[in-house]
Amino acid sequence: MKADVVVVGGGPAGLAAALKASEHADVVILERGSEPGGILPQCIHNGFGNFVFNKMMAGPEYAQHFIDRVNESGIDVKLETSVIEVRADKGKKVVAASPSGMLEMEAKSVVLAMGCRERSRAQILLPGTRPAGIYTAGTAQRLINIDGVMPGRRVVILGSGDVGLIMARRFTLEGAEVEGVYEIMPKPGGLTRNIVQCLDDYNIPLHLSHTVVDIKGRERVEGVTVAEVDGSMHPVKGTERFIPCDTLVLAVGLIPENELTRRAGIDIDGRTGGAYVDEHMETSVPGIFACGNVVHVHDLVDDVTVSSEIAGEYAGRHASGKNEKPGIKKGIKVVAGENVRYVVPQFLRHMDMEKLTFYLRVGEEKENVTVTVSCDGKVIFEKRERMVKPPEMVKVNVPASVIPEAEEGLRVDVAVNTEGKNG
Repeated sequence: MKADVVVVGGGPAGLAAALKASEHADVVILERGSEPGGILPQCIHNGFGNFVFNKMMAGPEYAQHFIDRVNESGIDVKLETSVIEVRADKGKKVVAASPSGMLEMEAKSVVLAMGCRERSRAQILLPGTRPAGIYTAGTAQRLINIDGVMPGRRVVILGSGDVGLIMARRFTLEGAEVEGVYEIMPKPGGLTRNIVQCLDDYNIPLHLSHTVVDIKGRERVEGVTVAEVDGSMHPVKGTERFIPCDTLVLAVGLIPENELTRRAGIDIDGRTGGAYVDEHMETSVPGIFACGNVVHVHDLVDDVTVSSEIAGEYAGRHASGKNEKPGIKKGIKVVAGENVRYVVPQFLRHMDMEKLTFYLRVGEEKENVTVTVSCDGKVIFEKRERMVKPPEMVKVNVPASVIPEAEEGLRVDVAVNTEGKNG
């Protein structure tokens, strides 16, 4: 089977990318679930669409907008179809398992939009027994909001990621007792608005520099032991406290879902866990694009949509041969400078867009800073920020005209500092 553009994943990223790509080429979406929309149907809280639609929407409402448009567009959506391999040796081939059997598709371009997954108990080396009643925050969210099942009545939440904070509120609204949220870091891991709206407004305590050091229970969780941690994240002896509970919810971080990306031979950024991409969201393998949380984990679905539309636009152009300007052979490297953990895109190679948007996260919380974009040591763009925090992504829109074009050797530094100059 042949297709111009194959989009892997039918969540918010895949839907937005497919719609844009369909303006230039025929598109097929491969989605492993029984319905499109990804994680959004279980996110019944509001907070979606404020930037894309200028109004607050619930997750299912936001998803339905794109689902309706995809249905109207005639895009071929294959559900319950799991992609098991993307090959780029001779052309681009996508291999998937579908209800009708194995499916092999030849594509002119591919968009990877697999989203992200939650860290599990095993990945954080959480000690203790292995009873029922231990859930990731997303699993607990699906049980309550989709399946109508209450996972427990006395809850401890480990980690202050956004989904964990939202679930602290959700459990409380359903009548459960949330004893507290425990965060190993000295600062919260979620957005400030979620700290206020999900914890403060419901008098749910947040315990910073704390972690779970033991789980008790044979058949079902009977309780957990929590303790303070020192500056090296090691539990402090003598601070242990046992908390009776029947449920432990883990909100300990999200990871881009990139097994397919790695097997395709695409270069991975160790800081984001996602593919290296250029300003078109094209990876190191020409013709394969990536977008959304598979590139780096976003705070807002609105930003997922915006970046995915870019990926879809240029994947469609690539498939139809409309990319008139060839890429710069070696590209312009984008470097994370002072107090920047990572920046996306990681390189520029087309220089055909009026505006470049850099997405970055900082290493330390600071007030009254300047985000500087420098080229070969010379500051070419500055933006003031009242405050930057590690959990909250910073966006910088830079006119492409300020970045000189070069065949090789050029480097762009993005830094966050208090002096107003790139160090």
